[in-house]
Amino acid sequence: MKALVLSGGAGTRLRPITHTSAKQLVPVANKAVLFYGLESIAAAGITEVGVIVGDTAEEIQEAVGDGSKFGLEITYIPQERPLGLAHAVLIARDWLGDDDFVMYLGDNFIVGGITALVDEFQRHRPDAQILLTKVADPRSFGVAELDASGQVVGLEEKPEHPKSDFALVGVYLFTPLIHDAVRAIRPSWRGELEITHAIQHLIDSRADVRCTVIKGYWKDTGNVVDMLEVNRSVLEGLDRRIDGEVDEASETIGRVVVEEGARVVNSRIVGPVVIGAGTVVQDSYVGPFTSVAENCRITDSEVEFSIVLRDSSILGVGRIENSLIGRHVEVTPAPSVPSAHRLVLGDHSKVQIHT
Repeated sequence: MKALVLSGGAGTRLRPITHTSAKQLVPVANKAVLFYGLESIAAAGITEVGVIVGDTAEEIQEAVGDGSKFGLEITYIPQERPLGLAHAVLIARDWLGDDDFVMYLGDNFIVGGITALVDEFQRHRPDAQILLTKVADPRSFGVAELDASGQVVGLEEKPEHPKSDFALVGVYLFTPLIHDAVRAIRPSWRGELEITHAIQHLIDSRADVRCTVIKGYWKDTGNVVDMLEVNRSVLEGLDRRIDGEVDEASETIGRVVVEEGARVVNSRIVGPVVIGAGTVVQDSYVGPFTSVAENCRITDSEVEFSIVLRDSSILGVGRIENSLIGRHVEVTPAPSVPSAHRLVLGDHSKVQIHT
């Protein structure tokens, strides 16, 4: 069995972070979201992985390499434009051959991995198996309609009027029959080859399409709110570890990780928190559910329920919370006079200002 991991896409909902970084490489608890998926695939006993890459191919390849650090053999498959999930299957046809495969969206996060799902698929080997979970607003997802027995009878992509609250989770398992289906469909109104249409083709052809409803934790990490929630969930499982320096004037409470080379000076850290290597926290407070990446500086400030990416500094700005701060960012106080805000903002930025 092989795995096809989708790591293209523009990540528009995470702009401006994704103007300069692949959305799959934004870190959760100081580890790229994509890495969690690759580790889940390896844990399920799959070693051959095809990674679909787009405009951020160079960055993805530099981060993942040949896959050996995950116990995987990686083949990169370029996609000129993000033309839909079914299009990814179409262009991977030669590499996939006649093998069964799991398709995993690289910006999805599933607590507990996919081992049980892969084992179930290999035991029963339906033509396709999909994961579903209940969501509050299914209009942003592929949506499944089930009959009274729990069988999938219909699928819709981002419907305006959903027929159920069962959303498709970004993990799919297929036999080679899916290749006939992706060749049979036409682009949707979005101009994309939708995987929901391909699976619907299988259903209409009376193929064996099964579903598994998951009740555990799943997130599509495509926006800031979900990134922070996934970060919170992962940090909940931290084990306390102090490998860096914490001086006597500092206090660390609960599940706190201070990586080797990090320093905490005259500060209070309340976990779960991870402080990356080379980072210095001085005269500050870092509160629960915060990840600070490597080589950052936090001085005379408070940070809580946030993600701070590498090489950034937060200096003397009071309190920051519910925030995603990119790489090489400087956050500093504004001059006290004149009473005005000076902003340098990229496209699609969002700013909240107290007036």
